[in-house]
Amino acid sequence: MLNVGQKFPTFSAKACVGSNDKSLTTVSNEKSTGRWTVYFFYPKDFTFICPTELVEFNRRLADFNDRDCDVVGGSTDNEYSHLAWCKSHDDLKGLKYPLIGAQRLAFDLGIVDPVENVCLRSTFLVDPNGVIQWAASYPLSVGRSVDEVLRVLDAVQSDELCPCNWKKGEATIKVA
Repeated sequence: MLNVGQKFPTFSAKACVGSNDKSLTTVSNEKSTGRWTVYFFYPKDFTFICPTELVEFNRRLADFNDRDCDVVGGSTDNEYSHLAWCKSHDDLKGLKYPLIGAQRLAFDLGIVDPVENVCLRSTFLVDPNGVIQWAASYPLSVGRSVDEVLRVLDAVQSDELCPCNWKKGEATIKVA
């Protein structure tokens, strides 16, 4: 799995943003936007834990935007599967960030479960220069914490030494 300090791979992928027939698009990181990006990957569409994460990222989009951070979700399913899922699942009809078909990217990142052959539940925080600043993976059976993603984003963006359980607004460690 790629990790902190490594460049996030350059990619272009088919994607779905929303739940109508105009939702299909292409997402690429070939040109810098000058913003941070959280890429989160989930095992597969039409499952049980995954929509809880997708909905929570969508609910917290303003929090990410306030931190100059875009959100991109994805799995090894293709854009048509993403679209069908968003159309059929009431909680996913209002997604406002792209779900990419990460068939190639998942392998480039090293996040494919060797038994199930699907994405691990992985998250990458990438700075505006395309460098991974945080990476985490969870078992297929455990949903991630969007609060923790935001906490780490705040800590990394603070450019300070942040102690255990630190939250934005709390004191950081000062070295004399």
